[in-house]
Amino acid sequence: MDEGDRPTDADESADRDERTGRESDGSDDAVPDEIDDEPGAADGEERESAIEGAESESTVEGAESESTVEGAESESTGPPSPTPGVPEPEGDDAPADVDGVRSDAEGDTVGDRIRGESASTGETDPETEESLLYRFRHDREGALMWIREMLTSVGVVLLVGLLLFGVSGVWPPMVAVESGSMEPNMQVGDLVFVTEPGQFAPDAADNDVGVVTHEVGETADYRTFDSYGSVVIYAPPGRSGSPIIHRAMFHVTEGENWYDRADERYHSAVDCESLAHCPAPHDGFVTLGDNNQAYDQASGLSPPVKAEWVSGVARVRVPYLGYIRLIATGQVELNEAIARTIGSALPPASSISATPAAEAGA
Repeated sequence: MDEGDRPTDADESADRDERTGRESDGSDDAVPDEIDDEPGAADGEERESAIEGAESESTVEGAESESTVEGAESESTGPPSPTPGVPEPEGDDAPADVDGVRSDAEGDTVGDRIRGESASTGETDPETEESLLYRFRHDREGALMWIREMLTSVGVVLLVGLLLFGVSGVWPPMVAVESGSMEPNMQVGDLVFVTEPGQFAPDAADNDVGVVTHEVGETADYRTFDSYGSVVIYAPPGRSGSPIIHRAMFHVTEGENWYDRADERYHSAVDCESLAHCPAPHDGFVTLGDNNQAYDQASGLSPPVKAEWVSGVARVRVPYLGYIRLIATGQVELNEAIARTIGSALPPASSISATPAAEAGA
């Protein structure tokens, strides 16, 4: 070959540049599978490496984009970031995970639902209870005030009754005078405080029930209710009414002829045989109402009063308070009680010669 026909370095460079241009134009569609000549293969490897690098960068950028999106979602749904300077709660107070997070509004809704369930199950809100209790204690009008006053009155009466029972040892510790046989020393409507027989017995008493008779009282100068002797409450067997409250006059023994000891002002008998319950059928007290004209035994009201028939000894009376019981039991009408209360302050128009036995309403 002649030197003129041999390709020069410039021609080879031109050919190589031309092939490179054509290959670069076709690189967008596909990459050649095989390159025959060595210079072209090297260039293809470089282009393939460039394409793979571009794809790697694209993949990395996509991964970073996905990571960024996931991070954003995590930040939007995750727990709130702690406030600077405020310690994070620990233990039970620590915030719950994403599924357990509740807003304040949701918490209020749950609280309302719990209160509603409490109301439906009959449980009372403590605030409501406190409000009712406060109103019950402080209301000055309305139903709660009346209930409070009524319960207070009942409580006071029960408390006083229990205290009197503790002192007197007998129940009931008070009796209401129902008739006028003990006037003027005891009036109808009086409330009389009594004690158990034998309790607070005076030194003048010469028996187990602590009763001082009128006969002994004159000697020992022992007086109760403006006269000598003790006033006893008793009920003979078979009596269906209220107990009798009369004064003990003297004591008799079984078989005793007590006609000579009796005051002739209080019986109409001429001897023991004509005097009821004489001689005495058993030991007991001869009794008399202060406003009566005959002994209870002479009038047939009762045999001599045995010690076991005595349920109490009168100690103190409170005027008018017994009307509460008498009105409540229907024994006295309200207008009658008012008339008697007002009339007791006026001088009597006429004296009554005899009055039935005074009854003590227990």
